[in-house]
Amino acid sequence: MRVLVTGAAGMIGSRLFNHLLKDPVLGGRKITAIELFDVVPATAPAASGITTTTHVGDISDPAVAARLAATRPDIVFHLAGVVSGEAEANFNLGYRVNIEGSHQLFEGLRANGNCPRVVFSSSGAVFGDPLPDLIADDLAPVPQTSYGAQKLVVETLVQDYTRKGFIDGVSIRLPAICIRPGKPNKAASGFYSGIIREPLNGIEAVVPVPRDTRHSTVSPRSAVRFLLHAAQLDSAAIGTRRSLNMPGVYCSVGEQIEAMARVAGPHYLAFLHDAIDPEIERIVGTWPRGYEATRALALGFRGDTDFDEIIRIYIEEELQNRLPPLATA
Repeated sequence: MRVLVTGAAGMIGSRLFNHLLKDPVLGGRKITAIELFDVVPATAPAASGITTTTHVGDISDPAVAARLAATRPDIVFHLAGVVSGEAEANFNLGYRVNIEGSHQLFEGLRANGNCPRVVFSSSGAVFGDPLPDLIADDLAPVPQTSYGAQKLVVETLVQDYTRKGFIDGVSIRLPAICIRPGKPNKAASGFYSGIIREPLNGIEAVVPVPRDTRHSTVSPRSAVRFLLHAAQLDSAAIGTRRSLNMPGVYCSVGEQIEAMARVAGPHYLAFLHDAIDPEIERIVGTWPRGYEATRALALGFRGDTDFDEIIRIYIEEELQNRLPPLATA
């Protein structure tokens, strides 16, 4: 079986393909080849019995998308895209990469005619105010950001290309992924990670929204688990509605911070200070706070237990269970 991962150099993409290299079976089928695509090279360790090929380019280029599709993947994890804050700031870039790039990829897959399972990483940004505290599965998406609009357009493409039998697609609407390792990116939701990650590394961080701002989060570990589970779902079980709200930990920013003090120690609170960023507050304020995720739970998707667990996962995976020595904040 052949697998294509777009956005493979990103945080979730790299975790996903590393998992596939270590456990190269999906739906009872052995993976023999993995194609890795991004705008920068993705680095893959050698794996016995699996061919890994790295592709670099612009996914909105029809020739690039056609070359990826020509590998005739059985499963496609479509993660490539411009993130929320950047898509809002650069209208043309977001539409070109997020919409046209996806369209070109799906056209290439249609031309090859092998109807692969396509797992598209969508977002709760497809919804917009006014919103209930918890989003029901039948709530109509009304995006209030360009990023959300772009994600919704691609969900519609997934829906229609599946209906026509060109692909067997499923879109999973991921909550904010937290705690992201490394440095901040241009995602408006990036501060959810930063207000925990930076203090745990002895670095000061800004809380840019009111602490009673509620949201839904999922660890990188669970996000990868969602993608893998979506790749193996029976098509009939998914049904005709191909977009799914993923379960997440429903909490406030203040509760996140309280969890950090509880898990790591209250002295880390000294690294935080509050400074409202009106643009971040505006963008995040249009997003869902949480999801009922009734269909996803019935289909077997499982997230994290609570935010304490999300912090422990970060300490285990990124800090090797060792918090760095503290300097004075």
